[in-house]
Amino acid sequence: MPTQRLRLTVRGRVQGVGFRPFVWRTAQAQGLSGFVHNTGEGVTIELQGSSSQLAAFRHQLQHDLPPLAQIDSLQQSLLDPLPEAGPFEIRDSSGGITHARLPADSATCPACLNELFTRGDRRYRYPFINCTDCGPRYTVTHRLPYDRANTSMLPFLLCPECRSEYQSPHSRRFHAEPTACPNCGPQLQLTDRFGEPLKGDPVHGAWQILQMGRSIAMKGLGGFHLVCDATSAEAVARLRQLKHRPGKPLAVMALNIDSVRAFCEVSPAEAAWLLRPERPIVLLQKKAGADQLLPDIAPGIGCIGVMLPYTPLQWLLFYQALGRPEGHDWRRQPCERIWVMTSANLSGEPIVTSNQEARERLNQVADVFLLHNRSIVTRCDDSVLALQAGQPLFYRRARGFVPDPLPLAADGPDVLALGAYLKNTVSVLRGTQAFVSQHVGDLDHPLSCEALEQTAQHLLDLTGVVPQAIACDLQPDSFSSQLAQQWSQRLGIPLLPVQHHHAHLAAVMAEHGLCGPLLGLALDGYGLGKNGGAWGGELMMLEGASCERMGHVSPLPLPGGDKAAREPWRMAVGLWQRYCPDLPLPPHLAAQPGLPLLLRQLETGLNCPDTTSMGRWFDAIAGLTALCPRQSFESEAAQKLEALAAPCAPLAGGWQVSPANLLDLAPLARQLLQLSDPQAIASLWHATLAAALADWAGRAASTTGIRQLVLAGGCFANRRLLDSLLPLLRDAGLQVHTARQLPPNDGGLSLGQAWVARQRLLQQ
Repeated sequence: MPTQRLRLTVRGRVQGVGFRPFVWRTAQAQGLSGFVHNTGEGVTIELQGSSSQLAAFRHQLQHDLPPLAQIDSLQQSLLDPLPEAGPFEIRDSSGGITHARLPADSATCPACLNELFTRGDRRYRYPFINCTDCGPRYTVTHRLPYDRANTSMLPFLLCPECRSEYQSPHSRRFHAEPTACPNCGPQLQLTDRFGEPLKGDPVHGAWQILQMGRSIAMKGLGGFHLVCDATSAEAVARLRQLKHRPGKPLAVMALNIDSVRAFCEVSPAEAAWLLRPERPIVLLQKKAGADQLLPDIAPGIGCIGVMLPYTPLQWLLFYQALGRPEGHDWRRQPCERIWVMTSANLSGEPIVTSNQEARERLNQVADVFLLHNRSIVTRCDDSVLALQAGQPLFYRRARGFVPDPLPLAADGPDVLALGAYLKNTVSVLRGTQAFVSQHVGDLDHPLSCEALEQTAQHLLDLTGVVPQAIACDLQPDSFSSQLAQQWSQRLGIPLLPVQHHHAHLAAVMAEHGLCGPLLGLALDGYGLGKNGGAWGGELMMLEGASCERMGHVSPLPLPGGDKAAREPWRMAVGLWQRYCPDLPLPPHLAAQPGLPLLLRQLETGLNCPDTTSMGRWFDAIAGLTALCPRQSFESEAAQKLEALAAPCAPLAGGWQVSPANLLDLAPLARQLLQLSDPQAIASLWHATLAAALADWAGRAASTTGIRQLVLAGGCFANRRLLDSLLPLLRDAGLQVHTARQLPPNDGGLSLGQAWVARQRLLQQ
């Protein structure tokens, strides 16, 4: 059989995931000669052998990949066979960053866990154990190609035993760049808030602090966590007070699924997501008694954000709390220890990443600091999602998912987009891939603005993109828009502002490979409209880069502007004054000390602009219930309203749709003002709103003949609304598209900005 020689160029998640040793073992098993190495293109493989050997290799390459590997494309070319081909080998990496793809961080794998808890193993209780199947990647990498010299592991020289593993293709630690052991790798240290080291074992010392009802700042993969005993009312209250977080839900960490079932409902699909290598925080429905077991973790909210341990250090904390049991069965048994595991930052600031920054910014919050000397290169919060109709609904996409790209339906110019003011992210379009950054946060603090600039530059460096245009929000005074203006001038490229709700809908279009024409419902809290108004409840028609506003929800006054968004009672009074002044004002609203001044403001219209925001409608309805007169965090009122709602029939005649496509919710508001039971108000609001939106979209579809509908905006993070609305829309014959790989809120907005900007460039 004649000898052939092939060159394969493999693109995808093929660096840092054990792909090269897999290729080496497969080639060896088939008796092939040649080589494999990392390049800026991904991975290049040259193979020489018979056609049957090469065919067998190709089959294994596509069907027996390592756990974290993923092939996006595979290009093949024929070469002239070499007369003397040696044994198959792994060669050193070559430079370039054109198509290489850096893996996301991954939870500790079962093989490493077995070593971690096997007495006598040289990595027993070593908190930085990892291999090619798990551990940090994105958060420790400065640049590509993904080699140890380009990571924060550079200062840690491998000992002879680790080097032997690192150099052996037979080992699962072959070129595992973060690999180390107690003799050569990073080390833990427990210090007090003044930076003084505490004697004894750091994990044991941290556990003792937790037993005392105190909190620790623990360094993780993409930043620090603040940790305390979630079952202690005193510990949780103290942490909330010190962190200035009075009501926002806190995430918790449990040992395993059975431990979670003590306080939350867990479906098989939710269990699968909790156990995935990405280890996101999953929002789970509370069981009866959850608020007693976990006091003040998620007050007034129907769900708790839960995650399972994903780093060796988190596992070791449970191990210590259980008294370092023998064997491995304890990992599968229910455990009563539940930790608060919340991002370590002060309100409004980005998550802390460095040891010095932690001591400076958290010394009034944490009692001790569980530190290590492996630097965090890239800040990256925990991802947060829920399941809606069995599909993921992201609230925050970060650790475990970033920097994995989203596939795009078509190629086009490379574009950078800098996102929105709230829940900021950055997006880079490169060819047929969209790289959406980790959650940056709200741009209301100088450190968050600095983090945005760092994130944008890092994403450009990793992707090798030189953008041909830069996109931003239409809001000119947002920091992200101002930064985009500066970069546009510095790089000499066009600045392309994109209207907020257009970008929301375009993000879903990009995710699903849609170009239109289609209809879109964009429902959120605020976005600057093309007419200068405060939009947020919009019916739109889209095709390519164009977007036409077809209609909007009935407007509400915003007495006090942004202050009304923070105080739902103001929105409720504004709703009453606008639509139902003949009805009695609910007693809890009439008792507000600021009511006389507010009524004068509404009468004069002073600092009282109108808004078409659906988010403000949610606030107004929540204000009718007295659930949340003042919000301590964004969407608190809406979340409490959602938690209270139960299934019910919609109000007949509860809305009207005008010939101009105005969705008038005044009839519903009138009925809700005459109810006193908060649950009745919440339930009727959700049911009737879903029916009204379905009717609104259905009428637009009948008028235009367009049957495709996109839903976007933060209001579509409400699962109660989606559960009611989606069946109604599909029953009306509409093909509905929602955000599934990115959040529907502003966390996905940068992708929509970038996609619209690309369409505009293509039209030029």
